[in-house]
Amino acid sequence: MLQENQTSLFCRALKAVNAGVVLLDEQQKIVFWNGWMEKYSFISEKDALEKTLSELCPDLKSARLQNAIRHALVNRLPSILSQTLNKAPFPLFATKEDANESNRLQQAIQVLPISIPSFPIYCMIQVTDVSAAVNRESILRQQAVELRSKAHVDGLTGISNRRRFDEHGEESFRHAKRTGSTISLIMIDIDFFKNFNDHYGHQKGDLCLIEVANALMQETRRPFDLVARYGGEEFVAVLPDTDADGAIHIANKMRSCVEQLGIEHAKSENSGMVTISLGIATYFPIQQGLNFSDLINQADKALYQAKKSGRNRIIFHQAA
Repeated sequence: MLQENQTSLFCRALKAVNAGVVLLDEQQKIVFWNGWMEKYSFISEKDALEKTLSELCPDLKSARLQNAIRHALVNRLPSILSQTLNKAPFPLFATKEDANESNRLQQAIQVLPISIPSFPIYCMIQVTDVSAAVNRESILRQQAVELRSKAHVDGLTGISNRRRFDEHGEESFRHAKRTGSTISLIMIDIDFFKNFNDHYGHQKGDLCLIEVANALMQETRRPFDLVARYGGEEFVAVLPDTDADGAIHIANKMRSCVEQLGIEHAKSENSGMVTISLGIATYFPIQQGLNFSDLINQADKALYQAKKSGRNRIIFHQAA
């Protein structure tokens, strides 16, 4: 009598536990289907008993689950089905609406052999709802992507920032050296921008930077080209697989595009509109010993010459 009471107590406890519990016999027939499974599968224990899982749920075709069950019954080995590889084997749903939309609960599954002396072998499947944890993980991953993205974006102009330029530039330069291809760099400076800021105020200055950044972006359409804010009123463009002629062509388009914005600049010393000066440097495969910092210095020197020569113009650095 005591043993019968204990068995009844254990059955009630398993029925009430806040996880799915399924017990299979040696023929893989269901001999126990607890209340949690009833609640989220919308299948009663009465309908589940004496059926195999595939008979009960025809769309339950997880090879990993079937292998785990065989290992438990034949080899008496436990298994854990990771949520990453087995998203949601059982058709379990939080609500009827989720069932209609096939939006399953995310599941973590354990498959355990149940072996008692003088009794046949059984297989117990424990199913845990991990939807909340999966959702949290998804949110954290998305936040990490957004943070990484923001870490590479200039807060004012919305284009790439100095950090992104440093990373992309170095990577592109190494690729050019490996493949024996050319790469060009354009350093860009807004002419007399301090005068602009002093005269029109920082708010107008910020708007000017945004408009110039957008104009520069329009002239670099290839996915591996990069325009970044280098600092203050300076911008930079990285142009992989671009020779000197190609870089000069793009620089001319950039200079013209900014000039055509028609942003008034009453304090410019050579024009009534906002203009830019540009310095270009190109790496050629024959240049031994050159590194990315050298290319930046060359473009910077060319920019200095453009500003010294009257601004609103382009200077190409002539390598020795």
